[in-house]
Amino acid sequence: PYTLYDEPLAPLTGTQSQLPVILSEYRFYEISDIENYLQLLTKTPEYFRSILNFEHTKSESGLFMASYTADSIIKECRDFVNLKESNYFYSSFVERLEELASAKDGVLTEKQREAYTRQNNVYIKKYIFPAYEQLISGLSELRSSGKNNNGLCYLPNGRTYYEYLVRSETGSSRSIAELQNLANAQILSDLTVMQRVLTEDFSDSSSVTSDIFSPQGTLLTESDPEKILSTLSGKITKDFPPYPQIHTQIKYVQKSMEDYLSPAFYMIPAIDNTSENVIYINNGHLTDNLSLFTTLAHEGYPGHLYQNVYYASLHPNPIRCVLNYGGYTEGWATYSEMMSYYFSTLTKEQATLFQRNSSVILGLYALADMGIHYDGWKLADAAAFFHTYGITDDATIENIYDLIIADPANYLKYYIGYLEFLELKKNAVDKWGDNFTQMRFHKAVLDVGPASFDVIQKYVFK
Repeated sequence: PYTLYDEPLAPLTGTQSQLPVILSEYRFYEISDIENYLQLLTKTPEYFRSILNFEHTKSESGLFMASYTADSIIKECRDFVNLKESNYFYSSFVERLEELASAKDGVLTEKQREAYTRQNNVYIKKYIFPAYEQLISGLSELRSSGKNNNGLCYLPNGRTYYEYLVRSETGSSRSIAELQNLANAQILSDLTVMQRVLTEDFSDSSSVTSDIFSPQGTLLTESDPEKILSTLSGKITKDFPPYPQIHTQIKYVQKSMEDYLSPAFYMIPAIDNTSENVIYINNGHLTDNLSLFTTLAHEGYPGHLYQNVYYASLHPNPIRCVLNYGGYTEGWATYSEMMSYYFSTLTKEQATLFQRNSSVILGLYALADMGIHYDGWKLADAAAFFHTYGITDDATIENIYDLIIADPANYLKYYIGYLEFLELKKNAVDKWGDNFTQMRFHKAVLDVGPASFDVIQKYVFK
């Protein structure tokens, strides 16, 4: 009954953002893959028409997105089209042809490469750009047809839909009220620990507080992503089970598209080739070395890359690779990110302050998500909430509000998933007692693999 409540065009995570990256990572192992890829390009206008048909039906049912969300997506599509010849659709195709030619000597002649490159160039102009123009035109026509510029709870049965959505996105069986209590308790715990570190745990607090919140991140000097990944992979050997040898490529988001993509992202590899992995870094969002370090822990070791490769090495039933459990995957990556502060060269006190601060901010986003979509907060309510915690830049708050409106429950995947792993860990300490080790806990939850947390609980403590 809630099909039309879904939204395929959210900023950052919508089809218009994700499809170009997915297509540019379509690997060429044989010449037939090139042919298939070019055929896929021809289907893009048809695919986008189906999305617009869906948006028209949403509009007719009074469920179209907020006008300012439509404006944001229209601008993103326009900027993508305006890249013209500098668009990475061109360069990524040439790179993949070169990779195939070097991997399989003689399989692709120079003449074939030139012909395929010309065909790709024609198809981008004939199919890709017109598909985005079509999206711009269709959304422009519909932009003012939305009946609701606020949270889901203002839609018919919106709160019930949000409850389903949260359960689906997080994999948690707790009620919204229970999730709010869990988040509030963790935020209080984090703030208490931060206060204790700054006031009680060591005598010379000035040496830490003087540079702890340095915007330049001078506390960490390493800025080479490959060296950071190597450091992280070495740090996890003591507390995480071993994983197969793999190759990881670091790529960068095209500068002109930095505003429209996440700070970083890991590309889930082909089901039958998990040895080749790609992590994208968005330099527009990662402005200091500490953020780069913890983000690479989230995307790399022991986060997404490690979890995917390790689980694939167990040879699970293929259906397990199709089912989606965002709370597990993003919760694990967030848990990994939080742990990585203690893998860095920061002192224990510095790492604690940074990690707990990061946890608090993510917790505030999660509470705002539930406040906006379940409790009916308007922008002024959200601003008042953030002001309580000392976040007073109203332009920043409005940006957060707009992101949460456009992509409900997205932040909950990360934060609630993270909290559920912390709860699992507390249970493991209680149940296993002296037999608890980090290695035993991590292996137990990784061996179960992506699932809802009630299932994970059952299998970890069976």
